[in-house]
Amino acid sequence: MSMYHEDFVVGEVIRHAVTRTVTETDNLLFTTLTMNVQPLHLDSEFAAASMYGQRIVNSVFTLGVTVGIPVQETTLGTTLGNLGFREIQFPKPVFIGDTLRVETEALDTRVSASRPTTGIVGIEHRAYNQRDELVCVVRRTALMMRRGQPVPTA
Repeated sequence: MSMYHEDFVVGEVIRHAVTRTVTETDNLLFTTLTMNVQPLHLDSEFAAASMYGQRIVNSVFTLGVTVGIPVQETTLGTTLGNLGFREIQFPKPVFIGDTLRVETEALDTRVSASRPTTGIVGIEHRAYNQRDELVCVVRRTALMMRRGQPVPTA
């Protein structure tokens, strides 16, 4: 179920049921499609000699999964755009085979001053691996539809 601006309650945490196991194919395709040839992502021998001892998953892929998992339960069909990312952190690396789960918390909400038929919501998404280690924190700002209000035009 998608949420409108009014449905976000500051401090409320949504624990999303959908999880995602990261595969080698995910990492390989995403890394090469985005032209990131960092050997920590692609070269097993190089990565084995690193401080991680193995390849790490491209952090931008981790970011995408962290923001993507919540869409169906929060912003599907009710967001008018991502206004920006306030802060992104990767406290622990993600490895091939890790399973990620995400929770979402509303940080703040307000009616838009320039488009009063819309609302602005500050959201924090937190991703954890199967060991309950925090692997990604994303704070972002979304422009949301308000319930019963017309969709604004450009």
